[in-house]
Amino acid sequence: MLKYKCKICGWVYDPQKGDIKNGIVPGIDFNQLPADWVCPICKASKEKFISQKSL
Repeated sequence: MLKYKCKICGWVYDPQKGDIKNGIVPGIDFNQLPADWVCPICKASKEKFISQKSL
């Protein structure tokens, strides 16, 4: 599973860590996140994230 980086604030979604603050448990792939999920730091939508093969 790839990590995804927010183009706005630089926060990285790591599927191995999830997003516990927003109810996303570890093991959830970025593409499986709900459509209304937003960056926990800047509230950017999923469309503002880019995949990071090397992170």
